[in-house]
Amino acid sequence: METCEYGALIEKFTLQPICSSSEQVPLNGLTFAVKDIFDVEGHITGFGNPDWAKTHSAATSTATTVLTLLKAGATCIGKTVMDEMAYSINGENVHYGTPLNPVSPDRVPGGSSSGSAVAVGAKLVDFSLGTDTGGSVRVPASYCGIYGIRPSHGVVSTAGVTPMAQSFDTVGWFARDPLILKQVGRVLLQSPQMKSVRPTNIIIAEDCFKLLDSKSNQLIEVLVNSVEKLYGSHMIKYVSVGDYIEGNVPSLKKFMTLGTGNDESYIPSLLALSAAMRLLQRYEFKENHGEWVSTVKPSLGPGIAERVWEALKATDENIDVCHSVKAELRAALTALLGDSGILAIPTVPGPPPKLRSETSALEGFRVKAFSLLSIAGVSGFCQVSIPLGMQDNLPISVSLLVKHGSDWLLLDAVEAIHKVLKGQI
Repeated sequence: METCEYGALIEKFTLQPICSSSEQVPLNGLTFAVKDIFDVEGHITGFGNPDWAKTHSAATSTATTVLTLLKAGATCIGKTVMDEMAYSINGENVHYGTPLNPVSPDRVPGGSSSGSAVAVGAKLVDFSLGTDTGGSVRVPASYCGIYGIRPSHGVVSTAGVTPMAQSFDTVGWFARDPLILKQVGRVLLQSPQMKSVRPTNIIIAEDCFKLLDSKSNQLIEVLVNSVEKLYGSHMIKYVSVGDYIEGNVPSLKKFMTLGTGNDESYIPSLLALSAAMRLLQRYEFKENHGEWVSTVKPSLGPGIAERVWEALKATDENIDVCHSVKAELRAALTALLGDSGILAIPTVPGPPPKLRSETSALEGFRVKAFSLLSIAGVSGFCQVSIPLGMQDNLPISVSLLVKHGSDWLLLDAVEAIHKVLKGQI
């Protein structure tokens, strides 16, 4: 195993493009790296843990998404460090080291796709591949001040990717600017028609912005100013997403008592949504990896060890209700947004936490983070985290979501908004 500057890469190698000169090569000349969860023929997929690497053989084929990018003309330069078994959004790895956050060196880079985000933020590559189950692209994108997309669930192939929890697993990617984000999207989304569509409205989730540790009004102001310049003030609507979800996702009642009491700094329906997501995630993780964990008893870092062993206690109780919540939420948010509406929320509730923070000290932050992250996670909607520069020397971001399958609409809108944002930040 080798490391490079910023500690982003766990293994360096070069995979040259595999396109013929007669083919279209939209990613010609671009370099990328892949999270150590993607199979690359002849290399062991390490899944963030040395015991996993020791007990698994080299891959006999390469993940579909990696091959697709190589066929489009891109060059892969290696694999990136990730959180163990993809079970953290912090980005710290006790075995391989924590990739250095390029914009906030004393802060965590975010995970579990930590190395992939850092490789892009530090300009080691043009773009990178990560996976996002509970937030593993969106969070490090926010923390490292770059763009990150979680595509609609099931739209980009996960063949050759080690599963975490299939009901939520997605292959996402990072870039420093929306043009490259969109170029990669053109290749991976493979939609037959990618015509530009104008959004019908931008819905700002007022209650979600109140979860922010920092000045939420400033974030909303920057976003609103950009949207008004682009599309006009009539496009902007304000909604309490928590109330809307509570009133339109009846199966969520089963989880409404599992939150954090009557604390007004939380949104009860989003706490319930997060609880349903984590229950199904634990159950599927156990189905995927429980036998290996029980047999090998791997060495796992703090926080992750507790989560992994907790997952092994999961049963199938209420799993059917979780699936009902998924279906109801997708229908409810599709009705809210319509064909071309966009929902705006914070990506995370505040700036990246300091390195080596106690797990217990981050609990409140994690609860709020997963409340926000579960909206796209459970609905399967597409979400892009957009960097908004620095506030008090720390990166800030906002996220835009569109209904399932409208990924191209969002990539278009993100590119347009970026051009206006540049004049404000």
